[in-house]
Order: sequence, then C-alpha cells, then structure tokens
Amino acid sequence: MTRFLCLAALASFLGSLTAAEPSPAPLVRGLKNPAAVVTGGDGRVYVSTLGDVGKDGDGEILALDKGQAKPFAKGFDDPRGLASRAEWLYATDRTRVWRIDRSGKAHVFAATEAFEPKAHSLSAIDIDELGTLYVADSGKEGKDGRIYRIDQRGKVSRVTDAIPSPTGLAMDGLSHLLVLDAASGHLLRLRLVDGNVQRLAEKCGKGSLAWDKFGRLYGSDGAGRAFVIPRPGDKPSALTSSFQSAAGLALSADGRSILIVDAKAGTVSALPAQVPGQVVDHRPLPMKAAVAFPDLKWTGWQPVSESGKMTALRPIVLTHAGDGSNRIFVATQQGVVHVFDNDQKATKTSIFLDLQARVYYNDNENEQGLLGLVFHPKFKTNGELFVFYTPKKSKTENVLSRFRVRRDDANRVDPDSEEELLRIRRPFWNHDGGTLCFGPDGYLYVALGDGGFMNDPFDNAQNLKTLLGKILRINVDKKSDKMAYSIPKDNPFVETKDARPEIWAYGLRNVWRMAFDRKTGKLWAADVGQNLYEEINLIERGGNYGWNRREALHPFGPRGFDANKNTIDPIWEYHHDIGKSITGGGVYRGSRLPELNGSFLYADYVSTKIWALRYDEKQRRVVAHRSIRDPNVPVMSFGEDEKGEQYFLTYTNTGQGIYWFVKDEAEQK
Repeated sequence: MTRFLCLAALASFLGSLTAAEPSPAPLVRGLKNPAAVVTGGDGRVYVSTLGDVGKDGDGEILALDKGQAKPFAKGFDDPRGLASRAEWLYATDRTRVWRIDRSGKAHVFAATEAFEPKAHSLSAIDIDELGTLYVADSGKEGKDGRIYRIDQRGKVSRVTDAIPSPTGLAMDGLSHLLVLDAASGHLLRLRLVDGNVQRLAEKCGKGSLAWDKFGRLYGSDGAGRAFVIPRPGDKPSALTSSFQSAAGLALSADGRSILIVDAKAGTVSALPAQVPGQVVDHRPLPMKAAVAFPDLKWTGWQPVSESGKMTALRPIVLTHAGDGSNRIFVATQQGVVHVFDNDQKATKTSIFLDLQARVYYNDNENEQGLLGLVFHPKFKTNGELFVFYTPKKSKTENVLSRFRVRRDDANRVDPDSEEELLRIRRPFWNHDGGTLCFGPDGYLYVALGDGGFMNDPFDNAQNLKTLLGKILRINVDKKSDKMAYSIPKDNPFVETKDARPEIWAYGLRNVWRMAFDRKTGKLWAADVGQNLYEEINLIERGGNYGWNRREALHPFGPRGFDANKNTIDPIWEYHHDIGKSITGGGVYRGSRLPELNGSFLYADYVSTKIWALRYDEKQRRVVAHRSIRDPNVPVMSFGEDEKGEQYFLTYTNTGQGIYWFVKDEAEQK
C-alpha cells in the first residue's frame, strides 16, 4: 500500500470535482499575481505577489491584516515561494533566495551564483525542523528541474536533478521530501540521503503541498482544485474545485484553516482544515483540571530535606486494587507506594510499600525509578501485586517483581516477599517504559522502551530477539521450567525461530502509558516520538508499529518506508508544534462526567495540554479531539480508580500532585 492513491482511484477523484461547488469567501482580494502564502513565526499571514511577471523589482511580500494586504517587503522580481522559521521569512526569487526579518528588511541569503548549475526558475521552498532549506527549480519548458539544499549559513548544494519540473514541496519527516512534478503531474517522495525518487501517485497537478498538525496532507493542482489526503493509503477528498488557479498553500496560525492562493483571481482564501465527510470535533470541552485531594499529606515526604535540598514529590502511578475497598494507591518515582481512602477530604496517606533502598532514581535521569505498579486481578484472594523499577545495584537494568501483601495488615506489603520475574538490560538510561496492566484475559502486559538514546541505534524495536521496544504478555499464574512465569500459547511469536515468545507487539519507541478500556477490552498505547510526531496506537496481537522505520504516519530515517500491510499506523498523531512528549491515559468509564464516556484522555508533558479523543470503531477513525483546560503543570502519568474515574499526576513541591476533571463553569457560560 502506498501513502497515496493509485492512478485509477486518483483519476476518478479528479473527475468527481465539479465547478458547481461553492467558492470559499476570500480573506483578501485584489492581489496582483499572488503566488505563495505562509504563516510566519509571529502568527501573521504573508503573501508573495509577482506584480508584472518578468518585470524586475515590482514583486512584494504582503502581510494580511483584518482583510487587508499591507506592504511588508519590496524590491523583489518574481517571488514564487515562501517559507518561515522562527523570526525569518525565506522567499525564492527567480534565481536567488532572500531572507527577511520581522521588520521587513531583506538580504540575499543564497545568491544566483551560489546555484550550480545555474537555476532556471526557483519556485517552491520548504524548511525542516533543523533549519535546512529545500528549494525547487522548476526548470525550463518542463525539463532540467532540480532540487537544492541550503544550510543555515546559506551554502547551496544540489540534492537531485532527476525530477523534470518540481513545483510543490513538503517535508515528510526529516529524511524525505514530498514533491509535485509539473512535467508529469506525479506526486513523488524524495529520499534525501541518496536522491532516490519514489512515485506515490499520478495526475496530481502542478500546485503546492502543505501538512496540518495531525498528519493530513493538503494539495492544490495549479488549476481549480484543492484536496486533502487524510491518512496513508486513503483516497483524497475534494475541498473545492472552484478556484481559477489554486497555487500556494499554508496552514493558519491556529491550525484550523488551510490558506489557499488563487493566482488568477488575485485572492487568498481559507478552508477548514478538515476532511469533508470525516469531520473531527475540535471544540474545547467545558471542563478543567482541578486538584483532586487538596488536603492530602504524604506520610514520610517533606518538600525540603534536613540538608535544605528541595525534594519534589513525583507520583508516577495511580491505581486501585480491584478488591472492592475503593482505596487509591499511588507510587512515587523514588520508590514509595502510598495508600489512602478514596475520599476528597482525605488528609493522610499510609505507606503501603517502601522500596527506596532498592530503587535508583536521579533527577538528571528521570526516566528511571519505580515506573510500574499493578494489582493481580485476584488480589482480594491472593494478595499479589507487581512492580517495575530500576534497581540501585544495576541502574542499566529494570526489574519486574511480584510482591505479596502482609497477612496481618491489608494496608502493608511484605518487602521480603519480593520474587523477581524478569530482568531487562538496557544500553542507555532512558526509554525504560515500565507500564504494567492486566488484560481481560488475565495475563500481564508489560511495556518496554527501545533501550534509549536516539534513533534506536541497535535497532531493538524491530528485532524480535530482544524484549526492548516491545509490549510483552506473560502468564504470572503459572511458572515454567526456567522462568518464574510462563508464555501464553497464543502469543504471536511462540513458533517464530529466535524470537522472544513473550512479545505481544513490537516496533515501539517508548510507550508512556498504556491501558485497557474496561468496556471494550481494547489496549490503548501512547508512544513518545523523537523528531517530529507523537502518536496514539491501538495495540493488536503481533502488530509491528513501525519504529524506527516510521515515526507516526511518516517514514523515519534513511531506511524509512511507506505505510504497508506489514506495519500498523497510529490512529492519531500530532506534530511537535503542539507538544513534544505524549503522556497516555485511559478511556473514561466513570460516572461523574458522562460527556467524557468513551473518550481516551491523554496529555503532552512539555506543552501541558490535555485532550479527550474519541475513536469510532465502525468508521475506524477519530471523530473528536477536544481540549480540556489544564492548570499548566507537566502531566507525568494518568490513573484510574476502582469506579473508573480518571486522574493525572504531576511532580510537586506542595504535595498537590493528583488532579481530576470537573465541569468548567466559565466555559459553559
């Protein structure tokens, strides 16, 4: 399967677009030969205009303001492409590239003589997250086109001359570039490391390309049409066919609209950044996060040590025992498990288990420590619980252990009852994973990161010989000859030569966190991205989730490949412009907030944003992605109590580290 459409399906799509569709209302009119549009780092919209084509010096960059286009930078010849990064705008202008600051002052960033061989007509331009520019030379009379690379110092190098007339560019990750070729009308993917070109689709036109922040690709064909491709392998959906000459595309500052230049009509219009017929509800929910247990004191914890050092409380797991007691258990990353009654007026915790002497935690290596805690489904009768932690004596390993509650005290665990089930060695300190959960089948599921560092340098996630970068499934109720657990017979790789039989799913970078939907039994997992994208997955038996050949919906690295039948893409992604480290939660099945029922709650650790995502099984797509007002604190983890209410956790110096959700009266008004 390719990311885009086969020829026959695409031809059918293009034929279905008719001029009877209503034209979008322009944001601005009366532009003289507009070519490109971009949203700057300051949130303003900028448009390039050619003036009289071929005439020197009458090209302009305009800034849109309340329906008017105001001069921003002048003195260009024919500026056809725009890109933005931080405080800079970049513009292609025949055979050179300009850089423009926020005051409108421009200087030549890459001069005509820097392009070798000499450029014919520079058109599209895009910029990657590292600040490298890619520029298309559309050639002459449909041939002799090239794509150039320009580094941050303005040094130009040629990437390829294998594409006859490139006009539209869009980065696809950091290692690939999507290209529209005007000569053939093909949509291509260019692998930047070696210039390899892959045809993705035919008859796409000679317009422009732009992504939104959720993995949807928008395109124009240089004639009357604009379209969107929702996901890899999906058919494109028509946005409109009513333009005279759909040219440059850009995403608006708020991410809600696609801005489209009509070169012949002299307009810039905005269309909803949505897929017709597959609209996603992005309205904010009338809810907010609030401290759940405002009076709770944590036994044994003080915000300042005797030596005067600040010691933040780091609650990392919140769960319940499933024994009907309705107690809440909270594990801290430093190694203490607290227990208290599920009462909003609770004032004090009890220490359920203290493993500080065994657990390694360091603020400078904060992906280690006590990371996982789960109770056996039959805890009420067998008193068993399971813990995942980094041991002090070997901090490059993680340990999965079983403990048992004391027979004489249901609020205390016997620390001497530890039974080690599994020990995992890691090459680096980060990407430990550590989420533990029991499935509806009674088996224990364990999330393990890829071993750390960057790029998964040892290719662990794709290697079935190692447990790293995987989700495991084991039977803790039955031991085998060599292990303190056994392998369920229906695990997917039991019969695969050299594969670890514990593996349930693979190709994962660092799942943080995962949880079963208590109603449907589906396993949800949030996988932390590296370069550009965060993702949410529905975990299937034997599924390969792509890392490190794919990052969310995109090829990753020089070995990256397209979506295919051998890998499973996420149900949702978001770009690092929105957040840079996903924190997974669970599907809400509580009773306090019925409007959240069936929504997967998750957050971003860096941006502190929180969302409720709803997935429709029948349509096999996300139908709602609604924000919840957050208290601007990093979300370390989510948890669920026995009644199905959801909470999230944050580090704190006040002790108020547990939040839940309440109705927001301000939003309701």
